[in-house]
Amino acid sequence: MNPGQEMFYKFFMERVKEGKETEPKELLEESFSRQAAGTFDKAYLEETMPKYFALLKPEAIEEVKQAMKHFASTL
Repeated sequence: MNPGQEMFYKFFMERVKEGKETEPKELLEESFSRQAAGTFDKAYLEETMPKYFALLKPEAIEEVKQAMKHFASTL
C-alpha cells in the first residue's frame, strides 16, 4: 500500500458503519491491487462506488463522495 492509499484507507475506515469493517477492507484491497496492476479505471470506480457507500455511516457519505469524485477526476 502506497502512502496515498494508506491515507485513503484510514480516511474510509474511520467512516464505516460499526460491524461492517471486513467488507470495505476487501473492496479497498481489490482497488489497490487494480491500481498496482494498471486495471483501475473510471468505469471500475463507478461500478464499485455504490458498494462503498452502502458500508458508510450516513453522515459520512457526502464527504467520501467528494473525495472519490476528486480521485475520479484524476483518472
